[in-house]
Amino acid sequence: MSNVKKSHDPVVPREYLVPFILITILFPLWGFANDITNPLVAAFQTVMEISAAKAAMVQFAFYGGYATMAIPAALVVKRYSYKTGVILGLVLYATGAFLFWPAAKYELFTFFLIAYYILTFGLAFLETTANPYILSMGSEKTATRRLNFAQAFNPLGSLLGMIVATHFILALLQSDERDASDHLIFPHLPAAQKAVIRAHDLIVIRDPYVVLGLVVLIVLILIAVSHMPKNKSAVHTSTGEIFRRLFTLREYRKYREGVIAQVFYVGAQIMCWTFIIQYGEHLGLTKAQGEEYNIVAMIVFVSGRFIGTWLMKYIEPGKLLFLFAIGGMFTTTGAIFIQGMTGLYSLMLTSLFMSIMFPTIYGISLRGMTNDDAKLGAAGLVMAIVGGALMPPLQGKIIDLGTVAFLPAVNASFILPFISFVVISIFGYRTFKIHHAK
Repeated sequence: MSNVKKSHDPVVPREYLVPFILITILFPLWGFANDITNPLVAAFQTVMEISAAKAAMVQFAFYGGYATMAIPAALVVKRYSYKTGVILGLVLYATGAFLFWPAAKYELFTFFLIAYYILTFGLAFLETTANPYILSMGSEKTATRRLNFAQAFNPLGSLLGMIVATHFILALLQSDERDASDHLIFPHLPAAQKAVIRAHDLIVIRDPYVVLGLVVLIVLILIAVSHMPKNKSAVHTSTGEIFRRLFTLREYRKYREGVIAQVFYVGAQIMCWTFIIQYGEHLGLTKAQGEEYNIVAMIVFVSGRFIGTWLMKYIEPGKLLFLFAIGGMFTTTGAIFIQGMTGLYSLMLTSLFMSIMFPTIYGISLRGMTNDDAKLGAAGLVMAIVGGALMPPLQGKIIDLGTVAFLPAVNASFILPFISFVVISIFGYRTFKIHHAK
């Protein structure tokens, strides 16, 4: 352990307590959207009768929305205020959720992808706004701890999303019913019977998103009528000058490396939480049963987030990130080479090591920036969520192979998260050895 001194600065100063609570509400809100969606890749694969690679386009649309809207969101926040960014984000979020109604009516997979894409326009606004705002609410010395604390509430929303996906979507899907030999019945049914089941299942998928849209509207009203500090810079720098600094200044090297690390982290997270269902199905579990294991993994993730936040009082964030990345490399190795339930348990344990990665990479990358630089720098880190769009379809293509060498393809596909953790470990090591970011 490093000789990291305890800071006497409060993690959340009293004057920021109410804004901190209001903004922290947003963290579980986008966590819910993320983790009600991940299990639906397997659901769409069955009910729409498409390949794993095509079904993973759900993740391409979902996380592609972040990449599309992150910079526009940052420019809106820079031009106006954090509150404006939040309100626009909630409007887009609700719009995308309500589009699930016509998508289910017309039974078009492309329509669902469009709904996800617009929904995540809203999430891009919320994440681009909330993360740097939380970092700014107090001393820079406690900024990474403060963001880890706020982010600790994100997986609570994720857990709720998983529970809804398991008990109110996957468990109700008629297309996932099996015969006595544990084989899917749906692919072998007559076309007319398939049409009835498909219509039923798409309504089952639709309804939670429509309810989610109503909840988002309530939060929108709450934020709109509340007083939120604008937290604007006294000195405004041109956008072009900020981008030049972000991409050229030597002292921002760790920021640029952090964006790369974040691309690989988000990719690893989404792959581990999306394809755990296919991993379980290979072992004979139903989709709903596979998602139950994913819920346990999320509980492990939540626990790791709080434990990691506490450990940062004693261990430098960069060093802790490095150690957790090494742990992720070990557990994904187990998921690849250990067949059976032990491999599944190893995959679940990966969530412990992923727990601190997103906020820690985020906090390290933005530390030391001016307020305006941080606003646009945050956009780069939110755009990095595109890793969740690019990597799952690639993993889906590997899974579609059936076998890779002597391994089941679903096991071998977790080489991609392993590679991601290697990249993150390098960033963590460079953080405390080269950049000296504490």
